[in-house]
Amino acid sequence: MGALMFLFPFYYMLIGSLQSEPDTTPAGALPDPGNLTLGNYADIDERLDLGTALLNSGIFTGGVLLCTVVFGVLAGYALARLHFRGRALVFNVMLLVQVIPFQLLTIPLYVLIVRTYGLADTHLGMILPFAINSAAVFVFRQYFLQLPRELFEAAKVDGASELAILVRIALPLVKPALLTAVLLTFIGPWNEFLWPFLITKQADMQPLAVALANYMSNVAARAANPYGALLAGACVLAAPVIVLFVVFQRRFVATDLGSSVKG
Repeated sequence: MGALMFLFPFYYMLIGSLQSEPDTTPAGALPDPGNLTLGNYADIDERLDLGTALLNSGIFTGGVLLCTVVFGVLAGYALARLHFRGRALVFNVMLLVQVIPFQLLTIPLYVLIVRTYGLADTHLGMILPFAINSAAVFVFRQYFLQLPRELFEAAKVDGASELAILVRIALPLVKPALLTAVLLTFIGPWNEFLWPFLITKQADMQPLAVALANYMSNVAARAANPYGALLAGACVLAAPVIVLFVVFQRRFVATDLGSSVKG
């Protein structure tokens, strides 16, 4: 029952996006088949360069995911397995960063990225502020700390370097952390509106969230069914996240770390 209650808003959003005539009453949850159409989606595709917006969102999200995984793995492994002066201080500062709202950093970041680096209306300018995710670093650190110490000691005895140990031994054992970081990080940049809105002025550089927001505010009100147009835009934005979660939900399983040192 709880799952049905959770899924009902998504169902209602989809049904509303398919209605040619809006029905905001409870009866609209079971619409007349003759009232269903793809016209709202066709209107979005006609008035909005949906392909370009999707491509921009893909580049933005993919760049953030790549940076999050690479820097998160390296930093998490260093904080978990390497011994160096100031490690505890670095970890505490990282935790402190998590409690600082991104909105407080928006103005200095805008000045740095746009005026200092000249990266306005570029994909790199959108990606840089999200390149390092302290939450992902924390997740990777906790997973690396759970790995048996004997694995690393045996690898060092065999002459493996730290990078080889990380790539060949540690990473295969923390696949759940990789999937968790990817899924949680994907949602953020894919739905991000404020930063891309500030840094992109050209329509052909705007990701899907910004393009849909412009569509909803400037075009949807003049559509034949504004209510359906708004819900259609919400469905387009939500669809990739839902598909990604459905595809990978079974991969959220813990790795049997103990089996690596048995025998």
